[in-house]
Amino acid sequence: MPYFVYRITLPKTLEHIETFADFKQARNLARARRAELAPDSPSTVRMIFAKEQAEAEKLLLAPRDERVIGED
Repeated sequence: MPYFVYRITLPKTLEHIETFADFKQARNLARARRAELAPDSPSTVRMIFAKEQAEAEKLLLAPRDERVIGED
């Protein structure tokens, strides 16, 4: 399965950057693109592993639960 790299801007707009078969290449591109973003930029760059581009976009657009670090 391929790795997809996306730029995400608010309100949840996806821009497909590139697709890779190799994890390291996808990771390196995602890191490089994140480094290019301004510190106050509302955009983010994400890498996702999926069978096809439509599935990757569906996963990126799905609402995520808040992470629970510890219970009070």
